[in-house]
Amino acid sequence: MFAQWVQSYRDLPLLLNQWANVHRWEMRTRPFVRTLEFLWQEGHTAHATPEEAEAEAMKMLQVYKEFAVTQAAIPVIPGRKSRIESFAGANITYTIEAMMGDRKALQAGTSHNLGTNFAKAFNTQFVDEQQQLQYVHQTSWGMSTRMVGGIIMTHGDDQGLRLPPNVAPTQVVIVPIVKKDTDRASVNEAVDKLHVALKEAGIRVKIDGNDLKTPGWRYNYWELKGVPVRVEVGPRDVEQGACVLARRDVPGEAVTSEELGWDISVAVRPLYLRLSFGL
Repeated sequence: MFAQWVQSYRDLPLLLNQWANVHRWEMRTRPFVRTLEFLWQEGHTAHATPEEAEAEAMKMLQVYKEFAVTQAAIPVIPGRKSRIESFAGANITYTIEAMMGDRKALQAGTSHNLGTNFAKAFNTQFVDEQQQLQYVHQTSWGMSTRMVGGIIMTHGDDQGLRLPPNVAPTQVVIVPIVKKDTDRASVNEAVDKLHVALKEAGIRVKIDGNDLKTPGWRYNYWELKGVPVRVEVGPRDVEQGACVLARRDVPGEAVTSEELGWDISVAVRPLYLRLSFGL
């Protein structure tokens, strides 16, 4: 299609991005890391000069690195693939190698400078400003659901997931603890105030008020889910004007208490920020 879309230097640069499901043959599969089908984001660009193509390839490598570090909280090493490991047809393949918990590296995203190799194969040419016929210089780059596996392998532990707060669907879960019906109204009132304060602070929060399950069962359930911060509120906490905050990444009983009268986001936000950058 590039050969049909590009005729003149005025058509460049051509920048395309898409999300697509891919099927491929794999002799040995591994969940998330190497599967027969996966969803990925891929980009394809065409440029008038080799310098522009190289700049685009390096820019996308930086985009992937920034996402891995600031959103997925995964340490990565950006670099250039060897000639034998480069993408077939690419002049240069750049990669971010993510460091897993077992000290193995995972190729988490790639950016390829294709030069004019595919342009010559598909006869993708354009007329430049000097009215000369030239081949376009292309790039391609992509990141897939392999990143999901990377997050699991980097942060997960024997208790389940540990999700970085920036990508966690639920950043904070509030668990009310009610043993007597007489305590229900005061505990629920305190929980509702916390819920409103957290939502207003832009934090993705959920209340788990399932009375059919014990508090311990609910703690374990949300630990398996990898929710970064858990807030516990019981009748004694309400009486003392306190609540209990537990970080998912701190094992055992490492908890802190803060006054309910505060803006709860002041107490919670540093917890999940430290979780993001401390993993």
